[in-house]
Amino acid sequence: MNASGLSPEQVKLQARARELAAGPVTARAAEVDRTEQYPWDNVELLKDARLIGMTIPTQYGGQGKDWLDAVLAIEALSAACAVTGRIAVETNMGAISAVMAYGSEEQKKMAADMVLAGDKPAICITEPDAGSDANGMATRADKKGNRYVINGRKHWITGGGVSRLHLIFAKVYDEKGSEEGIGGFLAIRDETKGLKITKREPTMGLRGIPEAVIDFEDMDVPPSSLVIPPRGLKKGFADLMTAYNSQRVGAATVALGIAEGAYQLALDWSEKRQQFGRPINEFQGLQWKLADMSIKLSAARAQFFGARGYSRELPLERMARDVRMFTIGGGTAEVLRNVVAGALLKKKLPQTRDGWVRD
Repeated sequence: MNASGLSPEQVKLQARARELAAGPVTARAAEVDRTEQYPWDNVELLKDARLIGMTIPTQYGGQGKDWLDAVLAIEALSAACAVTGRIAVETNMGAISAVMAYGSEEQKKMAADMVLAGDKPAICITEPDAGSDANGMATRADKKGNRYVINGRKHWITGGGVSRLHLIFAKVYDEKGSEEGIGGFLAIRDETKGLKITKREPTMGLRGIPEAVIDFEDMDVPPSSLVIPPRGLKKGFADLMTAYNSQRVGAATVALGIAEGAYQLALDWSEKRQQFGRPINEFQGLQWKLADMSIKLSAARAQFFGARGYSRELPLERMARDVRMFTIGGGTAEVLRNVVAGALLKKKLPQTRDGWVRD
């Protein structure tokens, strides 16, 4: 371990991600935002740099790395392009982590092959009337014979329309109509009838990755598609949150990377920008701001650049739009505070009407 606490391998990984971010990822970031097109070229770059599927176990073709390795890469990439950072999140965390934790051998192999080929899995939880209260979801999977028939609507699904592999959470009902709990199902877009991308939201930021409405209309899937079996409502909700928590870690890392990128721009600009015959970083008031930014990186978005920070000529306005999503997506800031408080207090908190259950 070095002074940063990172192993030599992690230092090399971080350097590889930073080099990629500083080159083609930075060069394409503004275009991705302007065109609102998914950066498939960057996906190929991530594959070549071995920054996709890092957490997948080696027996399924991955590298068997832990979340810290993924976080190092995600932060570096997000400082240049939050969309590319988000792709790194969902090809190392989220749905793929859930499949590796709960799935069968066949499911793990299928999901690993798809991710390593460049697919960004979509995790489908949020609904129009069920956001933070995931227990209130209306999407249902009815068991009919040896099949499940899924009906419902999911909203704000990141990657909807570009993702092929979907991990879909629904309330499961037996053949008599009795509720068994929340379960998670795998489905592949364009191969599973009844899975329809019905709308793309016109988002404020992260424009290169779609946020979509997905409808399930009598989507018929076999029992082998069930990754997380229903274990009653509370246990099913706990499994759902366990599956989702890695994605929350990744989302927080993207926000951190955006802030770090903005801070570095401010630091560089403070040296280049001259006022009254000297760099602005020689003024004590701005030195204080730099000191504060090192602790609260988000302050870098608007204070050093004046009108230029509002101009599209600099990436700051895009960063400000992109980072807003991370106070909402993955759980609102208020809900995430409850998660932290529950961990600190080591007890259940009334996060939902049924209480928050942890294993």
